[in-house]
Amino acid sequence: MLALAGKVGSETLAIAAAFGRVLAETVTAARDQPPFDSSAMDGWAVAGPGDDFRIVGESAAGHSYRTPLEPGDAVRIFTGAAAPDGSTRVVIQEEAIRDGDRVKTPAADDRSSFIRPRGGDFRAGQTLLQPGVRLDAWRIGLAAAAGRASLKVARAIDVVLLSTGEEIIAPGGSPGPDQIFDAGGPMLSLLVARWGGGTVRTVRAGDDEAAIAAAVTTAPEALIVTLGGASVGDHDLVKPALGRLGLELSVETVRVRPGKPTWFGVLGDGRRVLGLPGNPASALVCAELFLRPLLAAMQGGEPGPNLASARLKGPMPANSGREHWARARLSSSDGALWAEPMGDQDSSLVKVFAESGALIRRGIGAPVGAVGDVVDVLVLDRL
Repeated sequence: MLALAGKVGSETLAIAAAFGRVLAETVTAARDQPPFDSSAMDGWAVAGPGDDFRIVGESAAGHSYRTPLEPGDAVRIFTGAAAPDGSTRVVIQEEAIRDGDRVKTPAADDRSSFIRPRGGDFRAGQTLLQPGVRLDAWRIGLAAAAGRASLKVARAIDVVLLSTGEEIIAPGGSPGPDQIFDAGGPMLSLLVARWGGGTVRTVRAGDDEAAIAAAVTTAPEALIVTLGGASVGDHDLVKPALGRLGLELSVETVRVRPGKPTWFGVLGDGRRVLGLPGNPASALVCAELFLRPLLAAMQGGEPGPNLASARLKGPMPANSGREHWARARLSSSDGALWAEPMGDQDSSLVKVFAESGALIRRGIGAPVGAVGDVVDVLVLDRL
């Protein structure tokens, strides 16, 4: 899938609008940060080793004292303000006593000088951010500290979400006796918009091969994601419908539980298609494992998935011939992360997924898992 992902272009956005997007350029520091020696505390900047100093001025943030200090001089200084040339240390205000135009301090010793050195955070010309990282609030802050007002990022990816199945109706509708509300569509549309940064258009085509083909024919989006209709039943019509549009499969199925029917291919016009199972849990597991990495790769980011280690809080049976991603509750105790597998792993259960915080990875042929065993987990982003 990743080999055929392709990459979208880039665009330049104001730094605030770049939140959540994938960086498409290298960000370097234009100058030292901080650009001067500065005080880490409110107090007194003093020159020399003594304990009795003559007050000669004040240095506040944005309004520094510019005359170099001579030995025996002191200036009132505030956090973040520039330390005047000649300063040897900053004495915090709680340890100093002012008496008219003089200030008494403890003598210099091995305690902190409370002076932040110029360039202590980063130096001019230093690489701060590399292309491919996703811009969270901390990285946006770093770019802002480097003086950047705008950033080049990967273009947002617009996606069409094609939902099939006559038994599925939109939430809020009037279901017939054999119908259920669409849970997978709303869940996936929110995740895809977050991961791809673009708009997600949901199309419901039922179990009509011509309608499925028509819906995809007119879709301008670069990525098509189908929900359901991808197994081997008489009403699984997605692949035949897309065959009319030159679909060439590169992945026909995956050895994953839940989610075996997942597939991937490219249409004759170059648009990518990812087919996800219709059961909501299967769809969400495979969205985490395949759709999220696919969108990341299209944006030039690191595909992942990124796994963490946890200890089993409950036993797990031996695994068979498909990799199993089991929903689990997460907790922490004694400095360790614990994963408790949910009791029912049926792929149709939405409530179980809503109560889960992670997916436990069980490799093909994994032995019985005992309480306390270390396992790989994919931590779900439960924003």
